[in-house]
Formats: sequence, structure tokens, C-alpha cells
Amino acid sequence: MKTKGWKFILILSDLASAITSWICFFYLRQEWIEKKEFNTDSNFFIGLFILPLFWFLFYFIQGTYHDVRRHFRIKIFNFTIVASILGAILLFFTLILDDNVKSYRDYYQLFLLLFGIHFLMTLTPRLLIVTFLISKIRTKGEGFKTLVIGGNEKALELYQEISSHPKNVNEFVGFVNVNGKDKLLDSFIPYLGHEKDLENILKETPVEEVIIAIEATEHDRLKNILLRVDDGFKRIKLLPDTFEILSGSIKMTNIFGVALVELIPDPMPYWQQAVKRITDLIVSLIAILILIPFYLFSAIGVKLSSPGPILFFQERIGINGRVFKIVKFRTMYLNAESAGPQLSSENDPRITKIGRFMRKTRLDEFPQFFNVLNGDMSLVGPRPERQFYIDQILIKEPQYLQLTRVRPGITSWGQVKYGYAENVEQMLQRMKYDLIYLKNRSLALDFKIMLYTVFIVLKAKGK
Repeated sequence: MKTKGWKFILILSDLASAITSWICFFYLRQEWIEKKEFNTDSNFFIGLFILPLFWFLFYFIQGTYHDVRRHFRIKIFNFTIVASILGAILLFFTLILDDNVKSYRDYYQLFLLLFGIHFLMTLTPRLLIVTFLISKIRTKGEGFKTLVIGGNEKALELYQEISSHPKNVNEFVGFVNVNGKDKLLDSFIPYLGHEKDLENILKETPVEEVIIAIEATEHDRLKNILLRVDDGFKRIKLLPDTFEILSGSIKMTNIFGVALVELIPDPMPYWQQAVKRITDLIVSLIAILILIPFYLFSAIGVKLSSPGPILFFQERIGINGRVFKIVKFRTMYLNAESAGPQLSSENDPRITKIGRFMRKTRLDEFPQFFNVLNGDMSLVGPRPERQFYIDQILIKEPQYLQLTRVRPGITSWGQVKYGYAENVEQMLQRMKYDLIYLKNRSLALDFKIMLYTVFIVLKAKGK
């Protein structure tokens, strides 16, 4: 069964548990605590329809339905107890606190009853589902599709230790050698080709995990391979000797006795990613309504500044390399790029007088709240670039592609620290700030960047 199937089963189980636990809680509250005969009322039926949706949203934000094939029993236990405690507290203060009770002891009993019933009725089917899922993944042909890069003695040792363990969850699809003679795995798993053909191999072969069995002394080769395989989706594990040469967020993991270093694909927890997207939508809707006077002022200013359209649309590269059209207020004269793509400079004659003011105050960026609502952008993230300049950047610094793993933003750390870039070299300088953001991103950092951006707008000190 594919991931979507397991996710669907888990969602159905949680919805059924939410409904059942509410019925049981309502019954026991009346029979045990209130000492009266069970009787359904409007509150019972409202809870019957509303609470399952509440719990579903709570679990979704928590990340319970994200990458469900990676769940294990301790993880699902932690998910369930944290959600049950927080959810019960929230429901207690919103639904139960106004109940007529004889003493405060009844409040304690109501809370414990609400938490206990929901926790047990949710955890039990979850554990059964995850247990069956784990046993299914351990079945031959159902494990995580794993590629080994390297065919030396260390690669052979890793393969034998992992594959021989009865609880192995890796399904080895093959190996890629990096030197001419390191093909010791040839007798055990398929040989897929040389490291120089890695891109084509990854396109033709479904891979969920990559184990890089290369010695720490091969720094340049390791860096090159990491940049080529790290797409933000695959789990990447390396020999622990390589720990000291890596930068970014990593953690140690132990695969059945084989100590490896695992690269964390995204330092931002899933619940923060969900809150970030919800924040994007809410803030963008509010901003669009509040900024209507500024939109009108900007539109009139652009129209009076020079002939041409009010809005400016341009193709940019977004998340996972997806092309989208960014929208801005026009700040340049018409046909400003008739001679081809050109970056603007501080005293660029193509910029209109009103356009120069709009750039300093970032007023030209305000229409991008519509890009955020459309899902092409976020409030905070690396600034999106054109393919023309990305091709030039990649020649000098291949790491730039890592920035396309997240949604581009209206503002970014690089934008706050560096401002608009006037050439490719300045783009590379700004990229360093955005790479630091990528490796350290969090909701707290996003709010800090947004705060600094507001100061730049108010002070009109944008570069």
C-alpha cells in the first residue's frame, strides 16, 4: 500500500476515535459525575460534528499525517499523548469550564475523563495500524528504496550489517561506484553505474534513502555528491567520520548497530511549517485589505510616472524549480529590458522617480501578497530569481539550488541584510544569508525578519 493509503487509514481511524471518545465522555459525564440519566442534547450533536474536525486539524498541524511510513510506535505514542493533553486543555477551557458543577473536584474529574478517554481510544487503533505498517515495511519489496553510493569495503560492511538484521526496513535498489575498482557490492545488489551518471540514475530509479559510503578524506567529492542528491525529500546518511566536514543541521542516527550521520532535510518542524503556511494566508488576507489605500496611491503614482501598465509580471523560479509569475508595481519605464535581462543599480536611469521611492519603501513588493495566497510564495523565504541569472549563479555556486527547496518570500534574510543585487557577484553575497536562513529557519526567525522588514518600509531605507 502506498503512503496515501496509510494516511487515509490513519485519518479514518482518528475521526472514528474522536467520535467514539466524545460519545463515551458525554455518557460517563452524565452517569458518573453529574449523576443523572444519559440524555443527548444540542451540545452533544454539535460536539459530534465539530470535535472530529478540531482533532483532525490539530493532528494535521502536529504532523501526524506527514510521512506516515516513517512512523514508529514510540513516535506515535508521543504524538498522541502531546495532542491529547493540549487538545483536552483547550476543549476544557472552551466547552466544559462553564458547566454547572458541585465542586472543583468535578472539574478535575471532567478533565481527566476527557483526556483519558480520548487518549486511550486514539492510541489503541494507532498502535495497531503502525505495528501492521512496520511489519509490512519489513516485508521484502516493501522497504524504503535505498541507494548506496560507494562500493568499497566500508560500503560492503554497511550493507551486510543493515540487510542481515531481522528488523531491517531498507530495500536496496543498487549501488553506484565512485572509483573504478570499488565494486565489492556487485555480488549482492545491482550495479547501477558510476557516480558521474548520478543524475540519470536518480531519474530512472525510485530512491527514498541514500547512504554515502565515502571516506572523510574525499571532501570535494563528498560535497559534490551531497549537492546532487540532496533535494529535500530523500533521507541522506553518511559515515560518522564525515561529521566534522559538514555544515548545517544534522543528527546522529543508529540503523541496527550501524552508526551513521543523517542530514535533517528541514530544520523547521512540520508543525511550524503548517503554522507558517496558515500565517501566510491570514496575514496576506489582512494585509491586502489594510493596504487598499496604498494600492490605490501606488497605482495612481505609477500611472502618472510614465506610460505603461500599472502592474509588472515576470517569470521567476519557485519551490522545486516551479515557474511562476511574480507581480509587482511597475517601477521602470516601458521596455526597460529591450536589450535583454538586466539587473537594476542604485542610479539606474530606467527607474522612474516614483519607482525609486517605491523601491526604498518596498511598496512595489506589496502586490506579492496575492502570490502568497496563490501558494507561489511565502511571507519570508529566499527571494526568487529568474532562470537567466540562476544559470549564471550555478556555474560559480551549485549550492544555490538548495534555496529552491522552500517557497520564495516577499522578504528574506538576504533582502534585509543586503537589499537588491546589482550583479551576479552581489547575488552570491546575498545568497549566503539565504543559505544561513535555510539551515536555521524557524517561526521565530521568520517573525524577526518580518519585523526588520517593517522597519525598512517605515524608514524608507531599502537598498
